[in-house]
Amino acid sequence: MFVPFDQLPDHSRVWIYPSTRPFTSLELKDIREKAEDFLEQWTAHGADLQAGIDLPYDRFIVIGLNESVQSASGCSIDSSVRFIQTLEKTFAISLLDKMNVTFRNNDSIDHITLKEFRSKAKKKQVQSNVIVFNNLVLNKMEYDSLWEVPAFSSWHARYF
Repeated sequence: MFVPFDQLPDHSRVWIYPSTRPFTSLELKDIREKAEDFLEQWTAHGADLQAGIDLPYDRFIVIGLNESVQSASGCSIDSSVRFIQTLEKTFAISLLDKMNVTFRNNDSIDHITLKEFRSKAKKKQVQSNVIVFNNLVLNKMEYDSLWEVPAFSSWHARYF
């Protein structure tokens, strides 16, 4: 069952999918509609899942799940990944490639390969205080407080 993302409790599990590029306003509208439809019918072993979606910076898809109502099962997680794969095909974007880094670059958000980020860090083309998006956060509370952090405070610190 779909619920607004901001109504999910802090302990809700989150999955973050960074896009290789920003979404257009029409894509955002379409993604939101498709996601709300998917989440409205998303289940685990026949039980409704209470979930919401956030689309920050026109660049990320964040799915939140209130596991105190019902936990996700392997099959329900698989169905959410298939949903994300459908969005990848529909909008010609990559959302599932974990070998990328998304970070703030002045007034924009950059998305580059991990190899390129490592190289830029080594050459001091990116500093350890650059704000990175830590897409490994586990729940909504971490998403709200630890998602956007200086690289030196995240797993990216090893590259500096």
